[in-house]
Amino acid sequence: MNTVQENLIVLIKGGGEMATGIAHRLSRCHFRVCMTEIPHPHAVRREVSFCEAVYDGEKTVEGLTAKLVDSYDQIQEVWDTGRIPIIVDPEAKVKDILKPAILVDAILAKKNLGTKIADAPLVIGLGPGFYARRDVHVVIETMRGHNLGTVIFDGEAERNTGVPGAIAGFSAERVLRAAKEGTLSTLREIGDPVEPGEVVAYVDDLPISAQIKGVVRGLLRSGSEVWKGMKTGDIDPRGIKEYCYTISDKARAIGGGVLEGILSHFNR
Repeated sequence: MNTVQENLIVLIKGGGEMATGIAHRLSRCHFRVCMTEIPHPHAVRREVSFCEAVYDGEKTVEGLTAKLVDSYDQIQEVWDTGRIPIIVDPEAKVKDILKPAILVDAILAKKNLGTKIADAPLVIGLGPGFYARRDVHVVIETMRGHNLGTVIFDGEAERNTGVPGAIAGFSAERVLRAAKEGTLSTLREIGDPVEPGEVVAYVDDLPISAQIKGVVRGLLRSGSEVWKGMKTGDIDPRGIKEYCYTISDKARAIGGGVLEGILSHFNR
């Protein structure tokens, strides 16, 4: 029986919350993980998103640090220090240099933006937009509920409903959205408690108010350019501040699904 080799290279497209949950789990399992991002990522759950390293140079989540690199030749050096390299590379051209054993499309665009089944020996897509055995080898279910994290070897994930998953009985009410196109300016910080009706941010001169009581679990960076209807923040009705700084149950389940997909492919 063949077994998966230690330190296989995994290239993850995207550096947001779900991508970070995957990168964290795989790095803890001694895979060599590299992440790619766009020049100006929009992460709502910034405290648990490695893409914040694009702005700050480094980002630490639950004891593991991602470091921004400017060139491909810095990647090995970052691995040698026990950190995760992340590079601004929207087209993931680094795959031609690294030749990863596994490529994970964790952009969560709800559609395939160009990932192909021939991109790596094992290609994994998250959520809707991918069809296993055609676009990718494996699809991971991202819809909250009974099937979250399921590994799909033939077929596709559930369609996007446009309705946020419920937390403590609240769904759409917990999400902050921009009512117009413009520039976001924030009044509160991640981890702050809020009450219903309290203004959390503005888009130009138009306020964005909390609809429920809780804590600000996620919030775009102040100064971000947003469009009408764009998700700008997230209120956690459970009110537990520590949850703002730790990987969510959803991200852990999806990370576990990716790990299962990798092991089931190589350990056979």
